Amino acid sequence: MPANSTPAVSVCLEVLTKRSDFVAASNAKRFGTPGIHLQARQTGGETIRVGFTCSRKVGDAVARNRAKRRLREVARLILPEHGRKGWDYVLVGRKDDTATLPFKQLQSDLIRALKKVHA
Repeated sequence: MPANSTPAVSVCLEVLTKRSDFVAASNAKRFGTPGIHLQARQTGGETIRVGFTCSRKVGDAVARNRAKRRLREVARLILPEHGRKGWDYVLVGRKDDTATLPFKQLQSDLIRALKKVHA
């Protein structure tokens, strides 16, 4: 990777891949905003772990992929500063809203959700 390019997910973020991690997060704390539904759980690890999901309700494959790309970028920008080490976060896309809301609103939605989850 060239030195001036930024990674898809930040270096301090680890991506969730196991279904058991997603299920555990879904049974923990959660907060919904117009653009993002956030699920979070404390794990006690050394890194911030993040997962992304969009159901078929979001739309066809093109719409789901667009929504997940936007979620990944929001997470890359916001979680290193506002997230906490030792937490798992799952960002769930919302029908119509995740793909169409202004990007600044998605960022503020995630910040607000993180504050509520950590309160």
